[in-house]
Amino acid sequence: MICRAVGKRDRNFFLTLINTAVTHSHLRQTHAQIILNGLKSDLATITKLIQKLSDIGSISDATLICSNFPNPDLFLYNVIIRAHSRNNHHSNSLSIYRQLRQNTTLKPDSFTYAFVISAASKLGCKKLGSSLHGHAVVGGAGLDVFVGSAIVDMYLNFGNLNYAHQMFDKMPEPDTVLCNTMISGSVKNGCFHEALIIFKHMILRGTRFDSTTFAAVLTAAVELQELKVGIAIEGLTIKLGFHSHVHVLTGFISLYAKCGDVSKARYLFEQIERADIIAYNAMISGFSCNQQLAYAVDLFNKVMVLNHRVNSSTIVGLIPVFYPFGHLILTSTIHSFGLKSNLISKISVATALITVYSRLNEMVSARKLFDETPDKSLAAWNAMISGYAQNGVTDKAITLFQQMQTFKIAPNPTTITSILSACAQLGALSLGKRAHDLAKKENFESNVYVSTALIDMYAKCGSIKDARQVFDNITQKNEVTWNAMISGYGLHGLAHEALNIFNKMVDLNVPVTGVTFVSVLYACSHAGLVNEGEEIFHKMVQDHAFKPLPEHYACMVDIYGRSGELQKALTFINNMPIDPGPATWGALLSACKTHKNTDLARLASNKLFELDPENVGYHVLLSNIHTADKNYHEAASVRQVVKNQNLVKTPGCTLIEIKKIPHVFTSGQRSHSQTEAIYAKLETLMGKMKEAGFQTDTVTALHDVEDEEKELMVNVHSEKLAIAFGILNTETGSEIRIMKNLRVCVDCHNFTKFVSMVTERVIVVRDANRFHHFEDGHCSCGDYW
Repeated sequence: MICRAVGKRDRNFFLTLINTAVTHSHLRQTHAQIILNGLKSDLATITKLIQKLSDIGSISDATLICSNFPNPDLFLYNVIIRAHSRNNHHSNSLSIYRQLRQNTTLKPDSFTYAFVISAASKLGCKKLGSSLHGHAVVGGAGLDVFVGSAIVDMYLNFGNLNYAHQMFDKMPEPDTVLCNTMISGSVKNGCFHEALIIFKHMILRGTRFDSTTFAAVLTAAVELQELKVGIAIEGLTIKLGFHSHVHVLTGFISLYAKCGDVSKARYLFEQIERADIIAYNAMISGFSCNQQLAYAVDLFNKVMVLNHRVNSSTIVGLIPVFYPFGHLILTSTIHSFGLKSNLISKISVATALITVYSRLNEMVSARKLFDETPDKSLAAWNAMISGYAQNGVTDKAITLFQQMQTFKIAPNPTTITSILSACAQLGALSLGKRAHDLAKKENFESNVYVSTALIDMYAKCGSIKDARQVFDNITQKNEVTWNAMISGYGLHGLAHEALNIFNKMVDLNVPVTGVTFVSVLYACSHAGLVNEGEEIFHKMVQDHAFKPLPEHYACMVDIYGRSGELQKALTFINNMPIDPGPATWGALLSACKTHKNTDLARLASNKLFELDPENVGYHVLLSNIHTADKNYHEAASVRQVVKNQNLVKTPGCTLIEIKKIPHVFTSGQRSHSQTEAIYAKLETLMGKMKEAGFQTDTVTALHDVEDEEKELMVNVHSEKLAIAFGILNTETGSEIRIMKNLRVCVDCHNFTKFVSMVTERVIVVRDANRFHHFEDGHCSCGDYW
């Protein structure tokens, strides 16, 4: 028998063998043969082997071979750095990069920088990422388009849109990949307008598009519900041959569905010969967001029958996030399915359910699910914080935000917007300023939603000048921003300023909305500007072809009622083309109290008791009207009705913030640690005020007690206790700010005027209706509130 020796194999043989290998075992055998054939130090062969091992996930073998290679070149370093990053061993990528810099004379190139910057990005290392950006600049690769894409992607992942934009704008010729990175990153950060702007610049520069470009920019158009933009993009995809791409077509399904054209979305869905789960998800979500939940459930059942693999996006699309009201049972059923299928472990599913529970005011269920979610995303924190804020549970919203900061979870614009909303509701100016500082630190001030929330927060916390400063610094305002400023001025009784903003808004062709008109009419009503209010209402109907809503009619009744034109208000109500609701009759009843018209008060209250029988406030208002008219029998009858129906009046309370700590007072409270000092200060103040001419107004106090007792009853109202506490705990002459949950009564209003005079202090009071700025015995409302 003759044994024939097989000749040595060359490099090309092994390169071919490595390319065709598909298993770890095959590659290990190949490595053994490489060694036997004397190629263990052949750079090209070993580099290819390491690359292939990393591609199939054998990163430990790849690392071992690389570490034993005598003189790796830069290409091999880049291969192993990228290999670790692709296998989620990002720290190892960075360690190898350090070895490259410290232990060799090799100089990193654009690929090196791109790979390590990507690793730092995925690790969330902001400082390291910035340092690596510096390395790339010093190494001459700062403006390389490949490196630039990695840097832009890193800053977008960190939520630092300003740095991402700065880097993007520096690139001399951004390519398709870089533009796609910028568009998709902007979308992920909720900056949809910015994504559309980048796409527009691509068109102007003639940058090549691919299917990823269209899929990314369509997401922005969907979120903004920009149907016209979406249709223009569709024309472009048809022209360039991308319209039939399944993921592009899926984007158009989402676009038409989110913009209300479900039939067109359904038509496009049916054009897909073999719809994948992503297309099914888009259509299910489309039905859900258009209140066609029966179709959404049917399509979901079809997916189950076809044995498509249901994923988290399927469940999120089915959850009635957009129109949750009346669908608690469906939400609970989906929750149960999520538990059975273990899809509840997907953070997007948990977040969507938390959002729906919050919108249904099922805060216990929302919080339970939130607490049970192990790896909470920023979106989950935002959903829970905004849920608390939207349901008025502001203290828990703030506590959760502080907990989030303790865990060092970086906020995004949505977080800041939600916490600013909570601060606005609570009147917590110091916390609001801290949130503003955080927005500055994170470079969120330029975000239109954050800046609008800042305007609202400062206005509702009594700092209208700060609100205007924020407004003036915004370069790109939307209609919500203008509305916030108009509303803020109205809240402070600065109607002329509100009208100026409104007129400027119209002159600049900013779209006016129903909220715009409510805000400006509200401002007119609180300043007695009847003619101006009538003119605005007329323009709304005639010039802007806007059909008035119940709240607009209520504002007009309030304008007439506050100015004393009660009969005109009644005539206006009788001529309304829609049935007047509680807000309209409530405005008339409030005016009847101010102008002591008992007959109209009976008419308005009877309507209100029919429309909103459980609202105790209307009964209290009618009782006070009768008391002021000295009709004590009728007043007692109204109070008896309240008692018989077990209606509960909202107790009055006042908040004051001292040294960043909120203190809440209720009427007659004696549980505060400084109770004795507060009541002593109150007595001292009353003495000085009476010398200055102050008289206690006891008209609305109970009629069946002595005058002296009546005076004692009104003297312990919550705002008086808060003001006395504020004087005790602040520097002489400093401003005092308080917030009352109900409308301030006549006696407390007079009291605060006199306190401002005898103490020479400015006192800012926010009640349920508006702000009052008291100074030197006068109020900014002109006693018109």
